[in-house]
Amino acid sequence: MDTRELKERLYEELARMGKAMASSKRLELLDLLAQGERTVEALATAAAMGVTNTSAHLQVLRRGGLVTARKQGTHVYYRLPDDDVAQFMLRFRNLARARLADVEQAGRDYVGPADHVEPVTRDELLARLRSGDVTVVDVRPPEEYAAGHIAGALSVPIDELEARLAELPTDVGVVAYCRGPFCVYSSQAVRRLREHGHQAQRLQDGFPEWRLEGLPTGG
Repeated sequence: MDTRELKERLYEELARMGKAMASSKRLELLDLLAQGERTVEALATAAAMGVTNTSAHLQVLRRGGLVTARKQGTHVYYRLPDDDVAQFMLRFRNLARARLADVEQAGRDYVGPADHVEPVTRDELLARLRSGDVTVVDVRPPEEYAAGHIAGALSVPIDELEARLAELPTDVGVVAYCRGPFCVYSSQAVRRLREHGHQAQRLQDGFPEWRLEGLPTGG
């Protein structure tokens, strides 16, 4: 095999990861797995896909080195193999937002209109947690909270928020967070909380960013 053939082989191997990411559905699955390990069935439900189709996408991601799997009983569980992949996905998303205007616009269209109150940064939230003048609510599904959450946060899934408003104190501000900047749950939570008189804001990003920054977590 000559030098040109060896070089082409090298870049073909590198392209495997790029090909694994070349699907909107596979990117969504990676975003879900950044929240924690899940079964194929749970991923299929969250991504609104059939189990067979979800499994096929996960196999592509596995061949590309972006996920790992384990079997327990009759279920197969998938997860991101390590924080390197999680960091890579965050950098990839941020680069796309910076270079592709359509990505940012699509994100605004999905999440909804920007709040008139600035979102809270990680550093600001950490300081407020230390001073005890904030209630933090995790509005992701319970299984994601159980897999890991901001230390001290209450689990109040978005579909339970209205019924559990009485659990939230009114004498301090509330900060809601979910999966990341393109997650609608925290924006929805803030709007509902303000309608009921709470001083509410959302976290600028989400739990994966918080955890990868090495900030206090529970779960």
